[in-house]
Amino acid sequence: MEWLGNDITLWVLVALMLSAFAAGFIDSVAGGGGLILVPSFILAGLPPQVALGQEKIVSTLGTIAAIRNFVRNKCVVWTAVATGIPAGLIGAYVGAEAILYFDPDTVGKIILAMLPIGIVLSFIPKKSGEQDKDVPINKNVILFGVPAAVFVIGFYDGFFGPGTGSFLILALHYLLKFDLVAASATSKLFNFASNVGALIAFMLAGSVLYALAVPLVIMNLLGNHVGSSSAMKYGPKLIQRTISLSLSLLMISLGYKFIF
Repeated sequence: MEWLGNDITLWVLVALMLSAFAAGFIDSVAGGGGLILVPSFILAGLPPQVALGQEKIVSTLGTIAAIRNFVRNKCVVWTAVATGIPAGLIGAYVGAEAILYFDPDTVGKIILAMLPIGIVLSFIPKKSGEQDKDVPINKNVILFGVPAAVFVIGFYDGFFGPGTGSFLILALHYLLKFDLVAASATSKLFNFASNVGALIAFMLAGSVLYALAVPLVIMNLLGNHVGSSSAMKYGPKLIQRTISLSLSLLMISLGYKFIF
C-alpha cells in the first residue's frame, strides 16, 4: 500500500488500526495513548519524526470524542481551561520545533530512552478522587499553577508526547488537587491544545502521512468514545486499572523492539 507511505501492508494497517483503538480507549480514560501509538508506528517502519507527527494527528482528532462526552456530563473545570489552553498550545509548538532540529537516528534514540521514563513516572499512585470532589479550586492554582504545569507538559508533548495525558492527570490531581474524574476530563482539553500546537509544527515540516491517518483517526475516535463513557460509568477504579494496562502493553511492544 504505497499510498499509505513506507509500503505498509494490509496486516500492518490492521495492526495499526487496533493499536489506534486501544490508544484511544486508554487515552480517554487514563492518558498515555501515545505510549501505544509511537512504538507501533516505529515497529511498522515509519521514521521516528514521522511516527511522532502521525501520533499527533491521530491523537488530536481522536480526543474530540472523549471531550464531547466529558463536556456533556459537566466534568470539565472551565476556569482552568481558560488559562491552560494557551499554555499548552505554545509549550507544545516550542517542543515540536525543538525535536525537529535533531536527525532521525538521534530522534529514535531519544524516543527509546524516554519511553522507560514515561513508564516510571506513570506508575506514581493516585489518590481516590471521590473524597475531595466538592472542595473549590484555589484561584492561584487556576491563574498560575495550571498554566505553568500545562506549559511544561505541553513542551514535553511536542518534544516527545507519549504519556502526556497521564502526566496532565497526575499534575491536576496529585499536585493541583482536582478530583480524579475532573482531572481526567479537564486534561483532555489541555491535551487537545498541546496536540494542536505540536501538530502544526509537524505539518509544516512535512512529517505527517494524511492517507494513513484517516483509518487510524476513525478507530481512535471509537476508542476514545468507548473509553470516556466507561470512565464516567465506572469512575477512578477504571482509570487506575487502565493506566496499568497501558503500561503493560507498552512494555510488551518495547520488548519486541529490543529483542528483534
